[in-house]
Amino acid sequence: MATDNDGLKRGAPQVGTASAVFVSIAAALGGFLFGYDTAVINGTTGALETQWGIGSVETGVVVSSALLGCAVGAWFAGSLANKFGRPRVMMLAAVIFFITSLGSALATGPVDLTVWRVVGGLAIGAASVIAPAYIAEIAPAHLRGRLGSLQQFAIVLGIFSALLVNYGIQASAGGASGEVPWGGTAWRWMFAAAAVPAFVYFMCSLNIPESPRYLVAKHQEDKAKEILVKYVGGDVDTKIVEIRESLHSDRPPRISDVRGPRFGLLPIVWVGIFLSMFQQFVGINVIFYYSTSLWQSVGFSENDAFLTSVINSIVNIAGTILAIYLVDKVGRKKLLMWGSMLMFIALGTMALIFATANVDAENNPVLGDAQGVIALIAANVFVFGFAFTWGPVVWVLLGEMFPNRIRASALGVAAAAQWISNWLITVTFPELAQTGLFLAYGLYAAFALISFFFVGKMIKETNGVELEDMEALDSGSYKSGM
Repeated sequence: MATDNDGLKRGAPQVGTASAVFVSIAAALGGFLFGYDTAVINGTTGALETQWGIGSVETGVVVSSALLGCAVGAWFAGSLANKFGRPRVMMLAAVIFFITSLGSALATGPVDLTVWRVVGGLAIGAASVIAPAYIAEIAPAHLRGRLGSLQQFAIVLGIFSALLVNYGIQASAGGASGEVPWGGTAWRWMFAAAAVPAFVYFMCSLNIPESPRYLVAKHQEDKAKEILVKYVGGDVDTKIVEIRESLHSDRPPRISDVRGPRFGLLPIVWVGIFLSMFQQFVGINVIFYYSTSLWQSVGFSENDAFLTSVINSIVNIAGTILAIYLVDKVGRKKLLMWGSMLMFIALGTMALIFATANVDAENNPVLGDAQGVIALIAANVFVFGFAFTWGPVVWVLLGEMFPNRIRASALGVAAAAQWISNWLITVTFPELAQTGLFLAYGLYAAFALISFFFVGKMIKETNGVELEDMEALDSGSYKSGM
């Protein structure tokens, strides 16, 4: 086994590729639900404000309400996955999301809609934890980065699909508040359409195998061997021994395993938490939750604002495809640092544009032709910078950086922190925007800059490291770092 300064590396057999790709795609469909729900609310905010007469604070609560459910779902997903297995939790998440999509479409007021979105968030939070953990546990080491990136690719496809569906529905109805030709209000159909990917996710979850590491933990080693032979290959008997040794104990994993001496948690868990927080504190989801209403507020027509959001999403997809190509070639750490600097430059440019823009009678910024073009370019550079770095790479790291015994539980804690951070950014943006968009984007730019230094000091390269060797990497790096 070879080593380098950034981590431990081990040769990996080139077998099981097609099978591993298939099950990874199926698992990553949970990310599609995540992305779809992230963006579906984008097209409905203006209609909800008009129909129900709610202000910026209420809108922020409705938009962000799902994120609180996501945090709870993520927190408990690891424990549920350790008890019932990864695919069963995926199926449960799919059922809940299907029901709440229809419930949101039939909501009669902001309180009703908020409740449905919170419950739906439970499913999204659970799926966001299970997919990267499952993919990391079933993928060969030489493919783990690319297959782990499928989670983010599914997320951005979900975002794109939601924006495209929203654009088509509102165009057919003459606006999100209009009536569609086949009956019903446009924004209700935007929510209802989410039931389709939920059904597909459920069917895929029925047809994927259990994680071999979960099976070893449950003393079902014969089944684990069958799965390792098909999806990983190599010396399966040795791999089983390594997995068993990495689990350290005969008792099942549990959430308390993440406890440690530093502020109540293991240092490696804190690293995962801060990675999750920085991923959200750069403000990426402001683009996908509020971009339509944001561009309208600075002078774009409703149709052009919807189209601009679709373009943002296409850029997001292109960046994620680039990440899938680079993550196992360049490595995780370099991509994160590149992304931090690119996002800092783009966000700083947006902050400067809005700080120098003229304002109308209601104190809303009004962008001139040149300012509008620069702001659009900067927004897309920011999305691209996130898409090929922090978007997919954080999910890859969260899926692989934790030792076997605590992976699902630690990932659940880190993902819960991510959802809470997402909620904080989402719920505060409407008020920050009213104070001044330059303040919001300036704040996000500062977090992007801080994230650069955090990655430089705290993140160690995990590219090519076997999951059973993560504890050695943890002992040699993270424990001395915090």
